[in-house]
Amino acid sequence: MRTDTPWGTLPAREHLPVEVTDAPVLDVTIPVYNEEQDLEPCVRRLHDHLAHTFPYSFRITIADNASTDRTPEVAARLDASIAEVRSYRLEQKGRGRALRTVWSRSDAPVLAYMDVDLSTDLNALLPLVAPLISGHSDLAIGSRLARSSRVVRGPKREFISRAYNLILKSSLSARFSDAQCGFKAIRRDVAQRLLPMVEDTGWFFDTEMLVLAERAGLRIHEVPVDWVDDPNSTVHIIKTATEDLKGVWRVGRALAVGALPLDRLARPFGDDPRDRRINGVPGGLARQLVGFCVVGALSTLFYLLLYSVFRAMAGPQLANAFALLLSAVANTAANRRLTFGVRGRDRAVRHQAQGLVVFAIGLTLTSGSLAALDAASGTPSHSAELAVLIAANLAATVLRFLLLRAWVFPERRTDDPIAAAASAAPAAPVEPGTAGPDTAVLPTHPHSTHPRNAR
Repeated sequence: MRTDTPWGTLPAREHLPVEVTDAPVLDVTIPVYNEEQDLEPCVRRLHDHLAHTFPYSFRITIADNASTDRTPEVAARLDASIAEVRSYRLEQKGRGRALRTVWSRSDAPVLAYMDVDLSTDLNALLPLVAPLISGHSDLAIGSRLARSSRVVRGPKREFISRAYNLILKSSLSARFSDAQCGFKAIRRDVAQRLLPMVEDTGWFFDTEMLVLAERAGLRIHEVPVDWVDDPNSTVHIIKTATEDLKGVWRVGRALAVGALPLDRLARPFGDDPRDRRINGVPGGLARQLVGFCVVGALSTLFYLLLYSVFRAMAGPQLANAFALLLSAVANTAANRRLTFGVRGRDRAVRHQAQGLVVFAIGLTLTSGSLAALDAASGTPSHSAELAVLIAANLAATVLRFLLLRAWVFPERRTDDPIAAAASAAPAAPVEPGTAGPDTAVLPTHPHSTHPRNAR
């Protein structure tokens, strides 16, 4: 995974300025490979739609990734004849590579892409990018699986799409509804931080981008779309599905071990209303309580299951110790990430060691409860043991939360005003002309940008 992003956290989102500048507000990329028949009708239809309905300046960028037919000639002709169109030629295939390269060079504050077949109704384009222009969201995606979407496609593609999104939800805990719709947009300041972390160069590129953005806490806006399947699509379903599953495994493994610096994508303090301070209420307390209760309920079930398994092979004290130890490690890891929002591997070993101290307190309470039960009844039943253990765990829960919050994962405060000002300073921008890391980009026409004619 790419981890060489050099910046600090993202600045707070702001409404994009509306004054007229040489740079367009929106840059729509169309990645193509051997699309000599569909390219010109697509570009002209998209240009006509934007010219009549889009209230800001725009650009359409054709990203030709190693076509072997007449696609480069068609792209060059469109570049020369339409002021708002430019074309790039890449000598390596890959939709992800094409998007990363073009987006890395663009000077537009909002970047979008759509498939050349224009399966998505263009009336969804303005609703797609409006939340990015207003500063409400960081990314936006079209969704064919939303309740109000109207979709026409065969049962095979419908099944594959729903199965893939089910895999993402179950394996990567994705909350967005449609990862594969070729209709997405992103703010350029977010793209500058996010793209270097995205490793895939093919069809899994935008799924990986969405998963990382969501895990970093960025806001993803979803737009219901009207979508009509293209029966002449050249996508190889089996090959693409195989590569996507490999990507799911790679990203899931990287997230599990904390190998990605997702904190570099976080918004500053106060951007998320859940992080704002309220008089008389410690910051984040309500959210932490909810997370702690959810993690506690799941870890208790896990603990009782382990105890029942170990109890069949050992005595109650030994079974309790092993079950509590394993559930304590899982509980600390889950609370670290979900309840207190600590990401990465920094101080992970220390947190687990402190969690084991909390575990020792729980072990003392539960073991003492079992010993008291044994002394009182001699040979207690299994159900009586479980009841006592549940009561002891409930008694230890309040103490466990207080220790985790105050000692294991204490709230960090920045008392140094100079350090606070430095952390709040905006990141250094990247020059729009800087080439992407994957491949050289060769403009097919001498001019690369065109200021939009005043209307």
